Amino acid sequence: MSDKKVLVADVMRTEVVTIKPHATLKEALQLMKTHRLKSLVVEKTSDSDAYGIITNSQILQPILVEEGDIDFLNVFDVYNKPAFSVSSQIDIKYAAKMMLELNIKRVLVTDNNELKGVLSVTDLSDYLLSMVE
Repeated sequence: MSDKKVLVADVMRTEVVTIKPHATLKEALQLMKTHRLKSLVVEKTSDSDAYGIITNSQILQPILVEEGDIDFLNVFDVYNKPAFSVSSQIDIKYAAKMMLELNIKRVLVTDNNELKGVLSVTDLSDYLLSMVE
């Protein structure tokens, strides 16, 4: 690898699809389907609040396993808050280390508690692949 520092900001995705905590799981699945995503960022409800994250696998449990009603369950019933996050200004090796050690597939990228993007293991893999092209 070169000595050039690669920051999270250089690799993260800045187009992020968000959802409100009071949205239904059906609305969450519709957004995931429309944007071909497996997770959504759950919006803060105030400046001092934390962002959350909801994944398709979190929705599987209450709907398929527990036979919950997709129209009556809400995002706040199943999502994780706070979501793991990193700064856009750190070296990607630290973000990658945290993600791999904690078995986290994606983290939010925030600066001063404001959402800047999302970094996934796929983004890190794509970065690695770009080094050999």
